[in-house]
Amino acid sequence: MPRRQITGFSNPTVKLLRSLRDKKHRKREGKFLAEGLRLLTDARECGRIPETLVMAEGRDAHPLLGALERAVEAAGGDIIETSADILTKITGKSNPQAVAGVFAEWDTSLDQIDRDSAPIWLVAQALRDPGNLGTMLRTADAVGAGGLILIDDCADPFSVESVRASMGAVFTQHVVQATWDDFIAWHRAGNGQLVAASLRDAVPYRGAPYQAPCFVLVGNESQGLPEDYEMACDLRVTMPMKGRADSLNAAVAAAVLAYEVLAALD
Repeated sequence: MPRRQITGFSNPTVKLLRSLRDKKHRKREGKFLAEGLRLLTDARECGRIPETLVMAEGRDAHPLLGALERAVEAAGGDIIETSADILTKITGKSNPQAVAGVFAEWDTSLDQIDRDSAPIWLVAQALRDPGNLGTMLRTADAVGAGGLILIDDCADPFSVESVRASMGAVFTQHVVQATWDDFIAWHRAGNGQLVAASLRDAVPYRGAPYQAPCFVLVGNESQGLPEDYEMACDLRVTMPMKGRADSLNAAVAAAVLAYEVLAALD
């Protein structure tokens, strides 16, 4: 397949790709951007092939890039070469990677996951920071979780910032988006334990009676979990705070608790 050369900032394809940095346009197109050879390689190895591959002119040759090009060609995708300046315009980074890809968003409904496929799942309610969302995806990958379930109004998992912060874990993990009512109904319809870090009727997080599949729930960065959400959990645990801070960062709390659950279930 011949490569397309794009040399102008006003090219319609450049405008379309640049628009994917905005949530409204991502939802309209059903596509999102990912940047960097390592991240795109993780996607390829997980069976996610970009529909469009954009490469900077004058880039260094690399066998992983060659493998990525062949995968895009085999899938009938589009390969574009352009200047580093135009790639900067597309990604919004002043020092972009030499390659970026456009992926189709996938099904993020509860129906597409099997709760028994993993011993741990991470759940975040109203998580607003894309960096925290990406960190939670990386944590989920590290502990062998099934994925990350996003409850209520969370940051967009397919934003450039979230994808970048996930370091490729957005491709290795199931990502689910649901309302609290839909999630809690789904949770109660099958087996599984919903666990929250809490101060309400909580037991110490170490030695707590965790059960698989365990759904580790954290709340909004500044507000935490609503009280009724906490009280709906099967188990509430508390983590000691030795200093003056009254809480951990949401993504850090999820990581600490997830590793404790992992150790208990092994």
